[in-house]
Amino acid sequence: MEKLEEFESFLKNVDQISLMVEDLRSSDAEVQQKAMAKADCYINAMDESCRTKVNKTTINTDQSLQPCLSPQNESPEHFMKTMEKDAEDRRIKRLAKVRKATALKDKGNESYAKEDYETAVKYYSDGLAELRDMQPLYTNRAQAYVKLGRYKEAISDCEWALKCNERCIKAYVHMGKAYLGLKKYNEARNSFEKIQEIEPRREKMVKEYLHLVDLEVNRENQEMNARQEFNKGERKAAAVPQLLEKLSEPSQMPLYYSGGLEILSQAVTGCTGQTLFRLNNGFSIINSNDTVRSCLLQNTNDPESQELCVCVLKLWRLICFENDENQKMLMTCPVTRHSVVQLVISEHVAVRTESLALLCLYSKTPHGRRLAIDHLNLQMLVRNLMACISEPKHNQENTAVCVLENFASENRFCFQLRNVLTDSVIVPFTKMLGNFRKPNQRVLPSLISALGSLARDEVIRENFAYNPECWQALLDAVRQCSASEYKEILYLLLGLIINLSTITSPVIQEHAVSLCDCCLDLLKSGDGGIRNRATCVLSTILPQSSEAVQHVIRRKVIQTVCRMLKGTGQKANKYAIKTLAVCTAASDLARQELVNSDKKLSSLRHLLRSSCDEMISGNAALCLAHCFELDGVATRLLGTDIVLLLLRHAAGEAERTAVQRNAAIALGKLCRSEPRHVHKLRELHGLEILHSCVKLIS
Repeated sequence: MEKLEEFESFLKNVDQISLMVEDLRSSDAEVQQKAMAKADCYINAMDESCRTKVNKTTINTDQSLQPCLSPQNESPEHFMKTMEKDAEDRRIKRLAKVRKATALKDKGNESYAKEDYETAVKYYSDGLAELRDMQPLYTNRAQAYVKLGRYKEAISDCEWALKCNERCIKAYVHMGKAYLGLKKYNEARNSFEKIQEIEPRREKMVKEYLHLVDLEVNRENQEMNARQEFNKGERKAAAVPQLLEKLSEPSQMPLYYSGGLEILSQAVTGCTGQTLFRLNNGFSIINSNDTVRSCLLQNTNDPESQELCVCVLKLWRLICFENDENQKMLMTCPVTRHSVVQLVISEHVAVRTESLALLCLYSKTPHGRRLAIDHLNLQMLVRNLMACISEPKHNQENTAVCVLENFASENRFCFQLRNVLTDSVIVPFTKMLGNFRKPNQRVLPSLISALGSLARDEVIRENFAYNPECWQALLDAVRQCSASEYKEILYLLLGLIINLSTITSPVIQEHAVSLCDCCLDLLKSGDGGIRNRATCVLSTILPQSSEAVQHVIRRKVIQTVCRMLKGTGQKANKYAIKTLAVCTAASDLARQELVNSDKKLSSLRHLLRSSCDEMISGNAALCLAHCFELDGVATRLLGTDIVLLLLRHAAGEAERTAVQRNAAIALGKLCRSEPRHVHKLRELHGLEILHSCVKLIS
């Protein structure tokens, strides 16, 4: 059917007829009778347009055209059977069309993947000839039209896709891109903003598309202003095309081009000069120059060639500074993409410095990072950056680690490093930790921070967590920093260990005792931040190793942590109480030491009473439940507010059901150990509350 509305109306009629057919087949005579009456009403109510238009005043004498009007085929039941057969025939035909259209769509997708957009359009069009209401064919063809620059056709396809599905996100994406190609910026913005109205969680994607619109508007304005300046005859504006014309002369000496590039660099300072450089084919002129290309690819090592290489990199940085369009243009040049990565490890200091400075410029903005991630060889980039960081020279390691840290904030960057992380990052990092030279000490804090950003990616975190050499190096570094008072490095190392130990691995379990030993020593540190992080490491490592739990208990961790609970803030309490919960769950000795340190468990009760943190209150309740298993503990708490505190948490509306469960379990153990607490429980109507919590307890 040509129109979607007609098709939907047809399907609605088929549904009604199907229901009537079911009733006509019923074994109940009364149901059959009602169905026949309903069918009669349906036939009488049919639109005039659906009836056969016959002139009843004219007698048709052609016997071959007259239908056989027997009572049998005049009946509603016969009509319903005819309609049912017709509907089934249509369903079968539609399924066949769906199969053909889907096969053509798949062929179109294959052609699109090969960048053969014309062929893709043909397949999608053939698919639509089979099935005109298949929304993916419209959006896929629109996407191909955008690639071909046929923007109006793309918009038309998007409109048809929205008729099939008014909430189609892809239709608005391609429509926005098509309007952008037509330089209809308001319409493009409206299309992209519609995506967020439909799906608010797409906010980040919408922001990126809106940024593309802003970039196009800025580019257009820049070019208009630059042309106006040039037409006015401004001296600097006129100098740019003249200098580019001189630089386009082939087969000159490197010194000739170096001098020209230096003068050009002075002329392109400012947005107008940058834009005129782009408008006058500056990128292609310089990148197509054989002498320049040879220097960028390091095919020659003489001083003049190195000087030319430095001049080119300086020019790139000047024309790309705060100019998004030039940054995009530069990244489309194959020679530049390769050389800017490779020159990071150049033997010449000035070349290496300028290459890092250009990469740093790209790494500072989301737009620049996206361009670099899309076009650069990231594996080679990271390997070269780590080589620069691990062998510090001329303070360039700080720039290299800054570039790495900035790129590590992008999820796509982390994703592309997953398979090469060990060789490119972990191995050189491990070597640096094992060599605490002064240059390494300067760069390690920034590097550890960058690796922490990389470890946000789960696969990268697992690579670290399962690497034995890395954990041994971390352990050795913690010991060395503890002995040498490298507080900044130690603080960041502990943070990295906390991050990595969220993964359970046999390697961590193997080093658990040694790590916990180091952390116990750090609990005596005068630096509160170090103490907090050491406690946090304990709370994440101990659940992975029963051997480590027994070891820290023997080293009197319970008494140390109890002292911390009496004099520290909420952040430290969170890690300290979790450590207590792990130890008391595993050992009667730990429970006994906790009770001996605090006869009435006042610290735990205080946490239940005052803490707003559910992790703290949940673990405090768990510790109490462990302690109530000891003889006499529950009796000592008669007359305290323990029942009220536990009942309040058991009946509370915590986001974590573990808080309610732990409190309910502790209350049950308290009353079982000392039945006199039941009287207080009854006063507070606690039995009814516990009854409602029984599903949590179980």
